[in-house]
Amino acid sequence: MDYVDVIYCHRPDSSTPIEETVRAMNHVIDKGWAFYWGTSEWSAQQITEAWGIAERLDLIGPVVEQPEYNLLSRHKVESEYLPLYSNYGLGLTTWSPLASGVLTGKYNKGNIPADSRFALENYKNLASRSLVDDVLKKVNGLKPIADELGVPLAQLAIAWCAANPNVSSVITGATKESQIQENMKAVEVIPLLTPAVMEKIEAVVLTKPKRPDSFG
Repeated sequence: MDYVDVIYCHRPDSSTPIEETVRAMNHVIDKGWAFYWGTSEWSAQQITEAWGIAERLDLIGPVVEQPEYNLLSRHKVESEYLPLYSNYGLGLTTWSPLASGVLTGKYNKGNIPADSRFALENYKNLASRSLVDDVLKKVNGLKPIADELGVPLAQLAIAWCAANPNVSSVITGATKESQIQENMKAVEVIPLLTPAVMEKIEAVVLTKPKRPDSFG
C-alpha cells in the first residue's frame, strides 16, 4: 500500500524513549505513509507523556488506543483512560470482545469443543485460567438476557462493547467465515441495549470498575 490511515505502536517499547517514538511516528506521517498514529496496550501515563511531548514539539499525538475490552475486562477503558477522552479526543479500537471465546457461551459446561481455540496447545494455560466457576456463572447469567432479546450471546457481548460511546470500533476474531457473518450482526443488537437491559447485564457480571474520585 502507498499509505495507511492509522499506524499503531503495538505494545509499549520499554527500551525506547517515548519521545523517540513520537518523533518516529510523526516522520511516518510527514512522509505521507500514514495519516494518524495510535498506540496499543499503552498505559494512560504513557499516552499522556506522548501527548505532552507532541504538544511541546508541535507534533501530532496518538489519536487512538487499542486495548482489550469486554464484559470481563473493563478497567482500562472505563477507569484508567477516562481523562484521555476529553483531554485528547482519544478514540478506541478495542479487541477481544468475546474474551477469547468465553463470552460465546460455548464453554458454559466446562467442556472445550475440539474445534475451538482453547483446544489448541498454545491456549491450554489460558483455558485453565479463564474457565473458572465465577466466570462461567456470569456467562450463564448473561444467556437468559440474550435469549430475551432473541440474539446469540456472542452478538450481545460484541454489541455491548460497541455501545460504549468512547469505542470507535471493535476488532472481532474469527476462525470461520460463518463466525464473521454472525459477529457483524451485532450492529443490529446495539439499539436493543436499553438502559434497562444494560442494568440487567451489570447485575450479572458485576465487573464495572469503581470510578476514581479524582485524577490528581
